[in-house]
Amino acid sequence: MRIAGITIPNKRLPYALATLYGVGIPLGRTICIEAKIDPTKRADDLNAAEEQAIRKVVEALKIEGDLRREVAANIKRLKDIGAYRGVRHARHLPTRGQRTKTNSRTVPNGIAAMNRGRKTMGSGRRKVEKT
Repeated sequence: MRIAGITIPNKRLPYALATLYGVGIPLGRTICIEAKIDPTKRADDLNAAEEQAIRKVVEALKIEGDLRREVAANIKRLKDIGAYRGVRHARHLPTRGQRTKTNSRTVPNGIAAMNRGRKTMGSGRRKVEKT
């Protein structure tokens, strides 16, 4: 089954629908209830009418490309107006007040060669070379 260009895996419906960007497990359950489909069913066990009912509910939501564009536009707006959160996004640092001295070591979203993820100092002693 494909929805919004994404292949839905063969899992129970709320978990399978969570593969769509913008749909989590709770919203997946809600989609099943609105479409009047048992949430314990697996994606491959649906008939054509049930698939169509799920598609109709999902197409009413803002998911995948539209949602990604909206989130990117919101971040760009914050950067353009020079907001603190926009500056933190631009520098690839945490935007919600987390500490950066010890945590935030890994680089967000797999962006290579950014500010975080650098090597730590170590003890300061040089290793003795064997001759």
